[in-house]
Amino acid sequence: MYTHNLDPVLIDFGLITIRWYSLAYILGIFIGWWLGKKIITHVSKDFYFKLSLKDFDDLITYIIFSIIIGGRLGYIIFYNLGFYVANPLDVIKIWEGGMSFHGALIGIIFGVYLFSSSRKIPTFFLLDIIACVSPVGIFLGRVANFINGELVGKTTTLPWGVIFPNIDMLPRHPSQLYEALLEGLFLFLILNTLIFTKKYKMGSCSYLFLIFYGIFRMISEFFREPDIQIGYLMNLFSMGTILSFLMILSGLIIKNTMQSKNESK
Repeated sequence: MYTHNLDPVLIDFGLITIRWYSLAYILGIFIGWWLGKKIITHVSKDFYFKLSLKDFDDLITYIIFSIIIGGRLGYIIFYNLGFYVANPLDVIKIWEGGMSFHGALIGIIFGVYLFSSSRKIPTFFLLDIIACVSPVGIFLGRVANFINGELVGKTTTLPWGVIFPNIDMLPRHPSQLYEALLEGLFLFLILNTLIFTKKYKMGSCSYLFLIFYGIFRMISEFFREPDIQIGYLMNLFSMGTILSFLMILSGLIIKNTMQSKNESK
């Protein structure tokens, strides 16, 4: 049994502090940037359009703003709308926490669509690249959640249970690490194995990301405490479970639509 005693602050300079969570965002973006260029070099030669590495550099700016704006608005709308309606000035206090993965995903899709439309590049090609590199940031973000002692799991008697003293003294599932493995490492291996093989078809990584992330997140939600301000909706489902189910449904719809179009050609 492990008692959590990790400090969420990596370095404290007094006026400025560097937190593990912030570092996870930064590393996730830079590693994803590097990997995205590798993917472009590998697959773009097989398509009729051209995507330069400079275009991808420009896309990163869209992605950063999409993550921040989408993630924040998603958290406000999906998880704590009443609080922010009553305290509108707190909307901008991102440093106090409150980001939603599903909101960030919607923001990224919208941002990529705007960028691809302006550059005449297929949206699904860019989304495929983002889908393949995103698990890096997800993995680092979930590890940072564990370091922060947040988004804790349900109580357990299993030997690898973790006590989070800032919550209580009960051993809990390290659900953040479950998510890091499933939504981060496993999803990364699935999608990158696909895109670096000859079997890759445009759009496939996008819908597989939606399907597999949704499945992995729903598994993880089973071990995770629901958000305290919401609890279980209909006394059965967490908000994360419902949003992840919608991801799976969206992925299946996109998959079937693409297959139908290919068969009709």
